[in-house]
Amino acid sequence: MTDANPSWTPAGQVPDSFELDTATAAIATSLNLPAGFGLIAQDPELGPAVSTALARVEKQLRVAIAHSDPLADATSRHLVEAGGKRIRPLLTILASQLGKGPVPEVLQAAVVVELTHLATLYHDDVMDSAPYRRGAPTAHEVWGNQVAILAGDLIFARASILVSELGPEAVMIQARTFERLVLGQLQETVGPREDEDAVQHYLNVIAGKTGSLIATSGQLGAMFAGAGQDVVDIMVEYGERVGVAFQLADDVIDVTGLKAKSGKTPGTDLREGVPTLPVLLLRQSAAAGDASAQEVLALVDADLSSDEALAKAVEALRAHPVTQQAWTTAREWADAAKAALEPLPDSTVKLALSAFAEAVVDREV
Repeated sequence: MTDANPSWTPAGQVPDSFELDTATAAIATSLNLPAGFGLIAQDPELGPAVSTALARVEKQLRVAIAHSDPLADATSRHLVEAGGKRIRPLLTILASQLGKGPVPEVLQAAVVVELTHLATLYHDDVMDSAPYRRGAPTAHEVWGNQVAILAGDLIFARASILVSELGPEAVMIQARTFERLVLGQLQETVGPREDEDAVQHYLNVIAGKTGSLIATSGQLGAMFAGAGQDVVDIMVEYGERVGVAFQLADDVIDVTGLKAKSGKTPGTDLREGVPTLPVLLLRQSAAAGDASAQEVLALVDADLSSDEALAKAVEALRAHPVTQQAWTTAREWADAAKAALEPLPDSTVKLALSAFAEAVVDREV
């Protein structure tokens, strides 16, 4: 099979027809980041640099997954064209501003982390039997499980080609990150041991599944921008904590979010039996003798195939104190991410990173 894209688009090339503000506006809207993007936009150098870099990454993503085989091309494009928050490329670019900025290697690293993320989504959706992703039917719903899994493999192969061009250290970072991603998924699939705290097990799972790749995003951005090792280490710690906060916020949004904004029916995770922090906290409270938690848990554990049953369970869980407790936990992780930035000198970039950590939990989608 001949690849229609044997070489990658140079990081500095973007067609004149590509709107440079499109990627920034899309991310700002989907992530609800007015504070962080306001800080960026007000800076006459940082604003254009981030906006241009995001647009170039968006273009290179499409180039990276292009393929001469029609099925491979269609399946690979499926999630890229469905959109997404692009928080990993954004963090890579922001981290690079702690050094020389978004040089070509930084942009290529941003494409690598987003492709890796996309590859895992194809596999996750098969394992979870998820019908929708980003408001569109999942790949396995369109083409079947086998094709969806192979599409994820193909996208990861493309990410591997790109990261190999960045050198052995980048390959090692990518390999270790992917190992953590897989181990996190494995731990989620198997579940906690009998003697293991379920909440702590869950935090370990999402640190692997979500935190690891977001940490790598910041790490590669700072590293390829020539920042010192101390700065790179800060971005790893910051990224891991932001990643956990992001996933915990997603858990609560599944209960409190609005379908009109997120494209995802509230309670989707409940219906699919996906473990989330509010439910884990609910189970702990019920096991400790909390009668109200036991009543809500009975609704959560019931048959949720009907929309009426699901809506009733969501409403009960939303009103229970464990949901607010989960929000508090997410904010604690976001605060810990902000604390990791303290050694950095004051700058617009530092303020934007801090605002970014706040925004991942202060959102509705």
